[in-house]
Amino acid sequence: MYRQQITTSEIEHDQLVLRGDAAHHLLHVLRVREGAEIGAFDGAGRTRLFHVIARDECTLTLEAKQPVFFCAAQPIKLTLFACIPKGDRMDWLLEKATELGVSEIIPVMSERTVVRLIGKQAEAKRSRWQRIVEAAARQCGAAQLPTICLPTPFSETPPLMKQCSTLMVAALIPEARPLKPVLDTLDPVRSGQNWGWWCGPEGDFTAQEMQSILQCGATPVTLGPLILRVETAAIYGLANLGCVRNSVMPRM
Repeated sequence: MYRQQITTSEIEHDQLVLRGDAAHHLLHVLRVREGAEIGAFDGAGRTRLFHVIARDECTLTLEAKQPVFFCAAQPIKLTLFACIPKGDRMDWLLEKATELGVSEIIPVMSERTVVRLIGKQAEAKRSRWQRIVEAAARQCGAAQLPTICLPTPFSETPPLMKQCSTLMVAALIPEARPLKPVLDTLDPVRSGQNWGWWCGPEGDFTAQEMQSILQCGATPVTLGPLILRVETAAIYGLANLGCVRNSVMPRM
């Protein structure tokens, strides 16, 4: 079955005509045919199965065969604080984080972050990142998209950190604890929590930045003897937190 994101208002219609990017993707990238099943989702938890009843070069007409279903949000949020890496590595990070079920991604510009994005440049970059997570959601079957914040200066992150009920930071300091014993203290049964995961830039956090993170209640954890890149540390943390969060979810 093909998957395509549409708007919340569109998903409520019993019949709709897709145009623009959505039609182009289905017609010319996936090359759907009449009778094909389209699993539509709005990125906010609503899904619906449609069938193609007419196809031409400009539009794709769909007819509903099932009611709208609503997939509840994860009982525990995963929030990623990631200092923006150079090149296209942020694209890869966003794709994999979406596949791992992250709830919110906060791209951070710390003192040693090379990438600097402000104003219209920041808005344009977030729009590009949004398209990447939408494509990742289509591929992995996610019904809900993570929230992607605008690139955020490190100085503006303390209020965001304090919204996390549990916060961990991948750290190279001597006080860093092994990850597993820290994960063992988490309670995946209690819903409404927000687990935050921090990973720093190339060159690591400054001492002042690390102190700020620790003052916000973060637990410093070590990821082993090797120094990991930003995107590797991000996925490492999300994968482990996701395993704990999903340990109490019913099997499909």
